Amino acid sequence: MNPAGHPGRPVGRRTLFRGAAGVAAALGLAAAADLGSAGPASAYGWNRTLQQGASGSDVVELQIRVGGWAASTAQQTYVAWDGAFGSATTAAVQRFQSDYGLTADGVVGPQTQSVLNSLESSDGSTAHFDWSEFYSADGSGFSGGKVGSTEVKENVRRLMYKLEAVRKKAGNSAITVNSGFRSVSHNAAVGGASNSMHVYGVAADIVVSGHTTLQTYRIAETCGFSGLEAYTHSWQHTDSRVQYPSYGSGSWWWESGVV
Repeated sequence: MNPAGHPGRPVGRRTLFRGAAGVAAALGLAAAADLGSAGPASAYGWNRTLQQGASGSDVVELQIRVGGWAASTAQQTYVAWDGAFGSATTAAVQRFQSDYGLTADGVVGPQTQSVLNSLESSDGSTAHFDWSEFYSADGSGFSGGKVGSTEVKENVRRLMYKLEAVRKKAGNSAITVNSGFRSVSHNAAVGGASNSMHVYGVAADIVVSGHTTLQTYRIAETCGFSGLEAYTHSWQHTDSRVQYPSYGSGSWWWESGVV
């Protein structure tokens, strides 16, 4: 059994064909103290321009949304959810702005905030991903994991924003989620490792339309993922284990190394 907790094949597939969603309503907060306080997410009420030196819960929300732009090349780094707008957040914002055709100045004003909000969906998910795509395949939704369902849902939301970055960098190619959250019982039934990141909602096995697993792996290396299973499978495992040290998997794990 590998550290990602896979029995050797994907658990199931949910194909997403959602178009870009608009601005919408409210969403739950992180349940665990070490996750940081994100604040309401859908139609997020940005009430000021953000730039380097700013701090607060709105900076945490920004960091969640630009986390997939952690690097421009393969690099074991991530955008911390610490609410402090430092150089790493600035660089991630600039990459986000550049990829969306905005002035890449690292300043998060009305135009950038509007694009950030365009990645929201009315139920608190993101523009190109549905909550149901990440439900445990045994029908338990977000329940039955190693943390509560509210915490799982917030973890999945943060994961969705990184996957939005993968999608964008892949030329807006559709992504299939083979396996998202798994309940403890379902994870055991499919032969997953007992402390798989799937049981916390911080992992997804994905297939990117029109892209090989190697190509997906290389994109993921720039998106702040600290857990990447080998690209020799028909899916690509991605997780953010280093950002969740309380889950007991705080070391980087890129099974194929840097490619």
